[in-house]
Amino acid sequence: MADFNIRALNGEDRALSREVLDGFLSGIRGVAVTETSPEYDASRQIWNAMIEKRPALIIRAAGQADILRTINFAREHELLLAVRGGGHNIAGKALCDGGVVLDLSALRGVHVDPQARTVRVEPGATLGDMDHETQAFGLATPLGINSTTGVAGLTLGGGFGWLTRKFGMTVDNLVSAEVVTSDGDLRKASETSEPDLFWAIRGGGGNFGVVTSFEFRLHPVGPEVLSGLIFYPLAEAPQILRRYRDFVAEMPEELSVWAVLRKAPPLPFLPESAHGTEVLALALMYAGDPETGWRAVEPLEELGTPIGKHVGVQPYTAFQAAFDPLLTPGARNYWKSQDLATLNDAVLETVVDYAWHLPSDECEIFIASLGGAMARVPSDATAYAGRDANFVMNVHTRWRDAAADGQCRQWARAFSEAVAPNATGGVYVNFLSQDEADRVHAAYGGNYERLAGIKVRYDPANLFRNNQNIAPAGSGQGREPESVEG
Repeated sequence: MADFNIRALNGEDRALSREVLDGFLSGIRGVAVTETSPEYDASRQIWNAMIEKRPALIIRAAGQADILRTINFAREHELLLAVRGGGHNIAGKALCDGGVVLDLSALRGVHVDPQARTVRVEPGATLGDMDHETQAFGLATPLGINSTTGVAGLTLGGGFGWLTRKFGMTVDNLVSAEVVTSDGDLRKASETSEPDLFWAIRGGGGNFGVVTSFEFRLHPVGPEVLSGLIFYPLAEAPQILRRYRDFVAEMPEELSVWAVLRKAPPLPFLPESAHGTEVLALALMYAGDPETGWRAVEPLEELGTPIGKHVGVQPYTAFQAAFDPLLTPGARNYWKSQDLATLNDAVLETVVDYAWHLPSDECEIFIASLGGAMARVPSDATAYAGRDANFVMNVHTRWRDAAADGQCRQWARAFSEAVAPNATGGVYVNFLSQDEADRVHAAYGGNYERLAGIKVRYDPANLFRNNQNIAPAGSGQGREPESVEG
C-alpha cells in the first residue's frame, strides 16, 4: 500500500507508512478526512473565502482524547499542524497546506453555573452558543459582535465587544483554562496554577497549546438591553464624527457606541432612496438599566440629521447577532487595522475621504470605542497589550469577485498607511491579515519578549506555529511575512 504524503514542520513533504497512519487513526473517536473523502472540500471551507488551502489530513475531534492523540502524533512525526475552532480567523490560520488540521468545531458544549456566575465553554463553541446558554440566566461576559465567531480564537487574541467598556476584555474575564501543550500534557492554567501560561494565553493566540476548556466570569446583563443603530448621510460625517469624539469621551461606561462607514444595506427602517448610498451609522448598546440608557443615548440623535434609526429595548442575543447578515461566510475578506489613542482631525478626514471611495458595496470602516474597564488594566497584566487603544479601527474590505482582489487589497493598504502616522503603532492580533507577520511584534509591544520566553518553556520546537507566530526566544525561527499577490 502506498505511503501517505504529509507536510513536515520544516516545510518538506514526508512519507508516512500506512501502518503508522492507520495506527494513529485507530485511536481516534472523531472523524478523519483526507483528500479522497467525499466531505473533504466542505471540511476545508472557512469563513474567509480568500483562503484556499489543502490539508493532507483533517481530524474532527470528538473529545479531549482525540486532541491529545493528534498533538502527540504531530509532535512525534514533526508534522505541520493547524488548529481550527470557529474557522473565523481573517488570516485563515485554521488551515494549513499539506499538513494536519485539528478541527475542534464539533466541541460546542457550554455549561453555566448561575450561582457562581461562571461558565465553562468547549473550544468549538461560537459566541451564539455561549450567549444562548448564559442569557437563560440573564448573564454574559464580554465577547465579540458576530455570533458565528469562535469563542476560542476570539479569547486567545484578547476579545472585545459591546460589554468591554463596562466589564473589560474577554481575557480579563477568563478564570481558568485547560490547555494541552506541545508535550501532550493537559495543564490547568489560572492565576494560581501555571500562572505564566495563563498570562500568555490571555492574548497570545494559539502559540502555547490547544485550549480544551475555558472558564469565564459572568455578569448580570439582559436578557433585554437598549441597543440599535442610527444612520446619517456620509455628507454629514465630518461634523458628526467630531461631535462623536467629544460624546464618547464623556459617556458612561455602560454605553458603547461604534461608528461604521459603509454603503447602506436595504434595511426596512431606511428609506429606499438611501439603500446603497454612503452612510455613517452609529451602533450602540447600553449595558445597564434601559430607562437610564435612554437618557444616555438621547444626545446621539442630535449629532446630525438622521436618515433612519432603529433603537429600542431588545434581547441581548438579538443585538449580538445583528451584524451576522453582513458577515456571512463565502465572501472574500481582507482587513487592515490600527489602534488609536485619539481620533484627531487628520484621522477623521482620512476616514471620511476613503469612505467616499469604497472599492465594493460590502466594504466598511468601523471604529470601536473602548476605554473604560479595559483601560484600567495594566498593559503587562495579560499578553494582550493594547490597553492604550481608546479606539480600534478596522478596515474591513469585503467583496465577491476574485478579479477585484488587487484593487480591494490596495485600497485597504493605502488607507491603513494614511492613518498609521496618527496611530499608536499597536494592532489587535485577531485583525491581522495573512500577509502581516511583520506586525506581530507590534501587536504585543513590551510583552513580546516575555511571550517568547514562555514559548521556549511550553513549545520549544514551535509545533504551534500556524498562527500569528511568536517564535521561541533564541530559536532564530522568526518568519518572513507570507507572500500575497497584489
